Amino acid sequence: MSDAVTHQASTSPSGHDSISAPGMIGTIRLQAPPAELQREPMIAHQRSPGWLSDAIAGVAECKTPLWWWLAFIPSVIMMTVCFSMIIYLLSTGVGVWGPGHPVMWGWAIINFVWWIGIGHAGTLISAILFLLRQKWRTSINRAAEAMTIFAVMCAGIFPLIHIGRIWYGWWLFPIPNSFGIWPQFRSPLMWDVFAVSTYFTVSVLFWYMGLIPDLAVMRDRAKNKIRKFSYGLFALGWTGSNRHWSHYEKAYLILAGLSTPLVLSVHSIVSLDFSVSQLPGWHTTIFPPYFVAGAVFSGFGMVLSLLVPLRRLLHLEDIITVRHVELMCKVTLATGSIVGYAYGMEFFIAWYSGNPYERYAFINRATGHYWWAYWAMITCNVVVPQFFWFKKVRTCMWLVFILSILVNIGMWFERFVIVVISLHRDFIPANWGYFRPTWVDIMQYLGTFGLFFTFFLLFIRFVPIIAIAEVKGVTPQADPHHPLGGAKGGHH
Repeated sequence: MSDAVTHQASTSPSGHDSISAPGMIGTIRLQAPPAELQREPMIAHQRSPGWLSDAIAGVAECKTPLWWWLAFIPSVIMMTVCFSMIIYLLSTGVGVWGPGHPVMWGWAIINFVWWIGIGHAGTLISAILFLLRQKWRTSINRAAEAMTIFAVMCAGIFPLIHIGRIWYGWWLFPIPNSFGIWPQFRSPLMWDVFAVSTYFTVSVLFWYMGLIPDLAVMRDRAKNKIRKFSYGLFALGWTGSNRHWSHYEKAYLILAGLSTPLVLSVHSIVSLDFSVSQLPGWHTTIFPPYFVAGAVFSGFGMVLSLLVPLRRLLHLEDIITVRHVELMCKVTLATGSIVGYAYGMEFFIAWYSGNPYERYAFINRATGHYWWAYWAMITCNVVVPQFFWFKKVRTCMWLVFILSILVNIGMWFERFVIVVISLHRDFIPANWGYFRPTWVDIMQYLGTFGLFFTFFLLFIRFVPIIAIAEVKGVTPQADPHHPLGGAKGGHH
């Protein structure tokens, strides 16, 4: 077009943007945004796509490091302890556990709820942040998804074994049997079965769907036939064609949409195990949102506990940057503040209700025999996250790691407070008691950590811990408007 105006942009040495056009007298100089308003890049040091492939795939291709063996062997031993305790429980009876009248639910239900909560961050990072187009998720979503799957596996152990007679566990499913017995669908314990199994299935599908392009990368890089065949088998013939990418993106979006309501529904249903009862301390409508916020809070705490040391051990500081850690700390701060608000509202509702039993249940939490558990919960879940207001704390890796561990400890105490303290004082003194875990309770819980870390370490060793294809999509080279992405004649 003859009357078109052509704009040319350049950058002066002083950092100002200059814009000129034909017919213009002089040059308009625009001040570049100040340094504090410029966001740090997702990938540090402008690493190339080839470097990203080598760095991420190299973790699974290189010789197994010594630290991996030092972590893997104890994990396998503890996993063996876990299954040994299960065998001992089944062969002897649930009397080897601590529960008894009036605390009929003990560490089994506490650990079940805690592990389910740990698994929430993976789905939130993968699904909700994907739908919200948050690019910072790309460096952490793969590890968080794997953490979700392994945490749900650990959680799934307890509902089966806490029924006592595990060989009748199949009665929980709506399968016709010779007795003509159907499950009690009005029971929240029945809802748990469907909620957790659905959550696990969708999480595995979502995780595997994201793995397919990276498995093809590992297949093409493989040096021996066994690895090439193994990766190729699970890559499902991926070639990276336009048709494959189109189908992949549609399927990934659908699974993200299916996973999003599960983030809210699973822990809401778990909370109904308590809130549909008539017991003071449990019978409250605040439990579903309170449990969901707590689950995301503990989940991000575990993601930080895993990725802060791993980024150093695997030399991935340029991919899992300080900015990623900061953003996770901010989510932890936000959800921790919601949890703290819920704690305060529980006391307010207990007072406002005028119910003496409800009031006593909450006063007993803070001043009764288990006061130490309640104040440990308050310290770890309300006070500790407030340190994340300070940038110096969020950027100090060893301090973030310590605080994330305290977050997980605090969330375990929250489940302990809800289950044990609410049960150990019933309506009449004849139903009062004091709960003490047995050595079987303790060893079985510690053994689930062995199960979790065994699978997580195997995941690190054989699967790309970061989504290679997604990380490349947030680099400047993938941005057509950036000079490194091929843009010409301008400054981006």
